[in-house]
Amino acid sequence: MLQRLTITVLLVVCSFMAALVVTGRLRTAEEAGAGVRVPAADTRPVASATAPPAPVAPAAGPDFTGIAAASIKAVTNISSLQFVNQPNSPFASDPFFRYFFGDDMFGERSRRELSLGSGVVVSADGYVLTNNHVVGSQRRGAQVTVVLADKREVRAQVVGIDEWTDIALLKLNLRGLPVIPWGDSSKLKVAEWVLAIGNPFQLSQTVTLGIVSALGRANIGAATYEDFIQTDAAINPGNSGGALINARGELVGINTAIYSQSGGYQGIGFAVPSNLARRVMDDLIRYGEVRRGWIGALDTIPLTTQLAEQLGVSTDRGAVVARMSRTTAAYQAGIRPGDVIVAFNGKPVDDPGQFLRMLADAPIDSTAALTVLRGRERIQVKVPVEQVPTRVRRR
Repeated sequence: MLQRLTITVLLVVCSFMAALVVTGRLRTAEEAGAGVRVPAADTRPVASATAPPAPVAPAAGPDFTGIAAASIKAVTNISSLQFVNQPNSPFASDPFFRYFFGDDMFGERSRRELSLGSGVVVSADGYVLTNNHVVGSQRRGAQVTVVLADKREVRAQVVGIDEWTDIALLKLNLRGLPVIPWGDSSKLKVAEWVLAIGNPFQLSQTVTLGIVSALGRANIGAATYEDFIQTDAAINPGNSGGALINARGELVGINTAIYSQSGGYQGIGFAVPSNLARRVMDDLIRYGEVRRGWIGALDTIPLTTQLAEQLGVSTDRGAVVARMSRTTAAYQAGIRPGDVIVAFNGKPVDDPGQFLRMLADAPIDSTAALTVLRGRERIQVKVPVEQVPTRVRRR
């Protein structure tokens, strides 16, 4: 019995010793393998899986501070005081009463009317561009005052106005004024940065930033001659006549109108391109008016799909001659009501607004070649270009 117990104890002790030997060898093998994967001489830190990512520096936006500081010196505040005669009748707003009795029964009374806006100094000797609707000088007796960036108030002379483009030119009896250099508006691109500078709600020297949203906007009803730059730079009442500046600090437009259902900023503003404004200014200085091409009194309307079917023409673009005078150069050259003008001097005509611009830009005393559709017939007509008479105003 004792012998069996001794043998059992020896077997247990031997098994225990064998287990210690195996465990020690395994631990030695583990330590040897770890030493191969991470050498003792390598002291590089190991990134933790839960460590936060390194902060990323924010991208720097465009810096227009220098351009704005230089440009606001040439943007002015303009006020125009006019005296407007209006009927003194309590029924002045009743068309039925006015039709039968006219406006003279109760006489007229004079009313003061004040308009406010902005202007841009474009020459060191005192020429200032603004909008016609700011100056309002088509009414006699308008008193126009310009407030410069240095707070000087100066009475301005109205050199001329152009109702077609809503541009007016003023002259100050000053020298050495800061100016904004002219830019080439034909080189503008959609999504290009622009700054609008003016006096919205009489908040002087306000600068807003945006981009060019579209080019060549027309048929919006803001003027007769429409070729606007559309921008989302904030433009509000009082910005009219202010400057639209590109990223090089050049004048590329005169802010003119906004599209709004509330009367305030909604991200759609319009500016007269600088090339057009400069041409208007040059004509006003040289001739006292803007010289434009004309082929006589004729009205054109857009060509719709339904109208094209009625006229029997196979196009949906062009300007339809709705009515005209028999004494016009166009009638004498062979154009008739119902004709569809589809080309002007070889360039396609898409709508009446484009036709008007092409005709207005044609040189005086030149000959215009018009392509006309009359049903299925295609006709080439040559018409002499005359100057628009002074009596022809906005239509």
